[in-house]
Amino acid sequence: EYSATFGQALSAAGDDELTKEYGKAIVFDYSYRYFYGDGFGKDFRILNLRDEGRPEHTETLLLGNLLSFYEQLRLYEEQAAELRPYNLEKPLWVFVGSTVNAVYTKGGQKRSDVLTVARFLHHVLNDKRWAQETMENLLKGRSGLCGPDGADVFIDRFKYLKELGLTPATLYTDILRRIFHTATSGGLHLADIRGSAGEIGLKAAGAERYFGVIYIGDTSAFKKLVEEQAPEITLEEDAVGQSLFNDINQPDSHIHVLIGAKKFMEGWNSWRVSTMGLLNIGRSEGSQIIQLFGRGVRLKGKGFSLKRSAVLDGPHPKHISLLETLNIFAVRANYMAQFREYLEREGVETEPVIELPLFTWINEPALKKDLLIPRTPEGRDFVAEERLVLEHDEHIKVHVDMSVKVQAMASTATGLHDVQARAGAERTIPPDSLALVDWEQVYLDLLHYKTRKGWRNLIIHPETPRKLMGQIDYTLVADETVVRPRNFAERELLQQAVSNILRKYLDTFYRRRRERWETQTMAYRPLDENDPNLALNKDRLSERKAAYIVKVKRSDEELRQAIQKLIEESERLYRAENEKLPRIYFDRHLYLPLLVQEVEQLQTIPPALNKSEAQFVRDLRDYWETEKDGALAKQEVYVLRNLTRGKGVGFFENTGFYPDFILWELDEQSNSQRIIFVEPHGMLHAKAYIHDEKARLHERLPKLAEELARHGGPSNVTLDAFIISATPYEELYQRYDDGTWDRAKFAEKHILFQERSPGYDYIAILLQGS
Repeated sequence: EYSATFGQALSAAGDDELTKEYGKAIVFDYSYRYFYGDGFGKDFRILNLRDEGRPEHTETLLLGNLLSFYEQLRLYEEQAAELRPYNLEKPLWVFVGSTVNAVYTKGGQKRSDVLTVARFLHHVLNDKRWAQETMENLLKGRSGLCGPDGADVFIDRFKYLKELGLTPATLYTDILRRIFHTATSGGLHLADIRGSAGEIGLKAAGAERYFGVIYIGDTSAFKKLVEEQAPEITLEEDAVGQSLFNDINQPDSHIHVLIGAKKFMEGWNSWRVSTMGLLNIGRSEGSQIIQLFGRGVRLKGKGFSLKRSAVLDGPHPKHISLLETLNIFAVRANYMAQFREYLEREGVETEPVIELPLFTWINEPALKKDLLIPRTPEGRDFVAEERLVLEHDEHIKVHVDMSVKVQAMASTATGLHDVQARAGAERTIPPDSLALVDWEQVYLDLLHYKTRKGWRNLIIHPETPRKLMGQIDYTLVADETVVRPRNFAERELLQQAVSNILRKYLDTFYRRRRERWETQTMAYRPLDENDPNLALNKDRLSERKAAYIVKVKRSDEELRQAIQKLIEESERLYRAENEKLPRIYFDRHLYLPLLVQEVEQLQTIPPALNKSEAQFVRDLRDYWETEKDGALAKQEVYVLRNLTRGKGVGFFENTGFYPDFILWELDEQSNSQRIIFVEPHGMLHAKAYIHDEKARLHERLPKLAEELARHGGPSNVTLDAFIISATPYEELYQRYDDGTWDRAKFAEKHILFQERSPGYDYIAILLQGS
């Protein structure tokens, strides 16, 4: 799949002709889904800049490259627990130039693609203002780099970063820390690694660790060119360092960037490559580049299936496709026609994608019922309005588990059984051990942590961490050596334990202060068609009507015509269900159609319902149809799909929990309404209940309803929340919490299973029916 405008012209002209036609600042945007078998293969997203070498365009594209890699790295690190079953490796960013040598001659002048990359990295490290402003433009789709259709090529990218809602300053600071191993901006240092010929280490000024490595043949010629053309970059030698390249595939590698290695195309194997930058690649390297593409995003897959999550039974972690897509950013690369021919020989579909708007029908009768929705008023911002100082809160209790866990399988007369053991006990850190802690480092760690979280309004005084360790109520599960270290290695564990305890305390402290502020500022507002949850894609459509955007391959003429016909026959689109465009008809939902993700070749904005979400809507519909004249005779029920950050109703801003559905239960007799937030998802990797903010949301909502009523809101509105476990009870009960919960205990804690039987009907429990 690739952009329609480019696809139409590709067969009639080469890249050079298209460049003449469209001008200098054009970026061709190709999206390929490369299949070879059921679920094998990979997704490509390729941006190719043909601008005749304008430096500002090149650096903008490369900064987009950096943001794309950062998005992958951050997702990988922050969702490590959920992603672990998929056997994904830590992302790696690689660059390849037109030649594996560092220096070549063009137009009588010495040039180096590697130096172009080095200058870019120095610019990012050294020019904070430029980096922040350009990143803001990239995130807003105002990069100035347009596709042949005139739209900015970054308009729909970086969805995960946009959900995080970080400011450019916070984003830049976290990029420095996470990618470049530094806390402050500075310059780039290049170190010739004497212990390994052909390697140059990349390090930020003042940093202790290398973040990247250049692997080239002639380091002396390259260093001379740096002295001549880029004196702002610092050159140095590392007389004791060993090979950085050889350690790239180690699990604990701190190398994030790899530049110019010929071994990419000569059998070098790595599971890490997730993002590529290509410079001045011509047709002569086309076959090698195709081989290089094969080195990227090599997936082991869940259960070592070698398959992408999209073809495996779900649900799967949100945004996992980011780590299953190879992002390629190219400057003046001239290999795409050859790549397309190669894909066609392999039988891969290369037809362009057509975007079709499915305008929605708004349930206006439901909106006349004065449905209320709790939202923070527009323009209010906790970070901007509230100033916090970290201090002791006697109501906060912290639990940190650093025990060594052992899992084994034992054979018995009745079959195989899992055996789990834990080495560690509840301990406190004695005062003499606290004297061994590097408190300055603990303080700096907390500053980095709160900066990474974007908590600009939180102040931490240098003396506070040491003082808190003597005041807070914490439980540490660990081995004796953690709290009473006997050597320097064990002292590091003590340091880690203290940091973990204080981070957990910091999380809870900030969350409670935010909840207090939300309780004081949140208010009910009547739901109308301009609510962000109902105004689907209005900002993208000239008609200013709410609509799904459905992406269909041009080659699938039958599907395209079927959808086009449905658009023309709106009544059937809203009321009928079929397999061509899977959807659910439920007139209690606040807009129709309600699309379901059952056809892999269909992509929609916003995403269609996944399996567990669709099952919930169908079960709710069936219960309503059965009981609307029975158990629900004096009630009305309405439901709305809740979108994510920026549009939906969310809680716990630091973790960004946006329940999938908002359910209204109206009682005619009491003229009251109960607003229920419902979240269907898998529970296999859920935290223990006491530490799970999502599962415990139902505990805080009644208090929030009381506060809203106290501040002038209606008193006949109650708030509630439920988790609907897509994981069956038989698979979950022994693994969840302490392994003793029965269905009644789960229900008491507002965790229900998607089961409907005479003895257990989760919809009936949810609606307080029979």
